[in-house]
Amino acid sequence: MGEGAWGTTGGEPESSDSLRTFGAVVQALREHMGMTRKELAQAVQFSEHTVASVELGRRMPDPVFVDRADVALGNTGALRKAAEHLNRQPGLAAWFRRWALLEAKAISLCTYDCRMVPGLLQTKAYVLALSADQLPPLDDAEIEERWDARIKRQQLLTERPNTAFSFILEEHVFLRRTGGVDVTRELIDHVLDLSQLRNIEVQIMPLVQESHSGLQGPIRLLETPENRWYAYSEGQESGQLISDPKVVSVLQRRYARMRSQALTFQDSVSLLERMRGEL
Repeated sequence: MGEGAWGTTGGEPESSDSLRTFGAVVQALREHMGMTRKELAQAVQFSEHTVASVELGRRMPDPVFVDRADVALGNTGALRKAAEHLNRQPGLAAWFRRWALLEAKAISLCTYDCRMVPGLLQTKAYVLALSADQLPPLDDAEIEERWDARIKRQQLLTERPNTAFSFILEEHVFLRRTGGVDVTRELIDHVLDLSQLRNIEVQIMPLVQESHSGLQGPIRLLETPENRWYAYSEGQESGQLISDPKVVSVLQRRYARMRSQALTFQDSVSLLERMRGEL
């Protein structure tokens, strides 16, 4: 299904051991500094409840939380190192959940996908068609639960009108006709409707394209309110949140090049309309 939604149950981390270890480090450093949870919460500009949840290993730490807590607790780099250890743990859903937390506050979001229409643009019928081929198989309750989570994510498109959303999609993800003609027709209509919003730009990478900077796979990028950029890379049964500025910069350059290689927004809309008419 992509985008972490079909990893572990409910999107929770598979293993809580690493989270508890990270939380214990936060608590130990805080107590060493003679700070209360309330004082740390004020220093990192998160709620006291969030601090408690992180310390108890119940919450995946937000990257902004990690950076601010590291500074507040001596600026030793220990928390940043511990967070890198979290990134190396297996468990797609855990890492995607961390990305989703950033996504919910992002001021710009860029998505390139060559395998399927990304989750923020999917329809329920399309999701059901994708789930039919999921292995191991999912039951109806699991599929419905995950669709509910996806539709909540999709509210970002309309609830955050000041966030700029850019999507680059391969022409072949529509030509594949996943789920059949009716599902594809509804999907194209949905993408065309969303493309009318001022904060959403959809570009199609044509089927025949001699120069293509995205051949190494999907790219997801976002910019936080603090103007820091992150990337997310996903494979089969694995996912990675990328915070290394050098790696993120490479992906930004590739995405920028693809925006010039893909069809313009107007030509992309025209192509989608033509594809829809041919169904």
